[in-house]
Amino acid sequence: MAERCARVWIGAGFLALGLACAPITLAAQEAVAPPQSPILTLDQERLFTETLWGKRAAERIEAASAELAAENRQIEAELIAEERALTKQRADLPVDEFRAAAEAFDARVTEIRQTQDTKAREIGRLRDAERQRFFTEALPVMSEVLRDRGAVVVLDNRAIFLAADVIDVTDEMIARIDVEIGAGNDAPVTPETPENTELPQPEPVPEN
Repeated sequence: MAERCARVWIGAGFLALGLACAPITLAAQEAVAPPQSPILTLDQERLFTETLWGKRAAERIEAASAELAAENRQIEAELIAEERALTKQRADLPVDEFRAAAEAFDARVTEIRQTQDTKAREIGRLRDAERQRFFTEALPVMSEVLRDRGAVVVLDNRAIFLAADVIDVTDEMIARIDVEIGAGNDAPVTPETPENTELPQPEPVPEN
């Protein structure tokens, strides 16, 4: 009798354990499958900055900015030394000759400033160009996520007042873009590079 009771108790214990585990297994299976929603959201800025492409672009821009800053410091030091030398010559030079030298110096300073400003603008255009190339390359991957989720539209979360986190696909897109397009490359920036950084529009998703 005691053995029978023990078997019943043990059997009941395993049954209870099985029932307790069943919902957990089901929940785990549901967590694997992404929820279906006609509307998805994303953080467009994170999508760029947190991908391998965005990180490479940031390093490229940081290096260019640091190089320009060092160049500006060197030029500034040279101009200060030249200005001091010119000031010391003022007492020994005729007025007309000194005025001509001072005007030539000012003109050169203006030209140098314009050149350095152009370089700074090119760095700004470099970021715009990297963003444009990134979104052009990433668009097919983003469209795949759209189809996989059964969605018809992806909205930038900056334009949304309130939305459930479950429809945000930023992390999913970052992971898939890193796998499928990687970090890209340091392509040269030409004057014809478009400066439009708006998210490209995907082709309409065909209805089932």
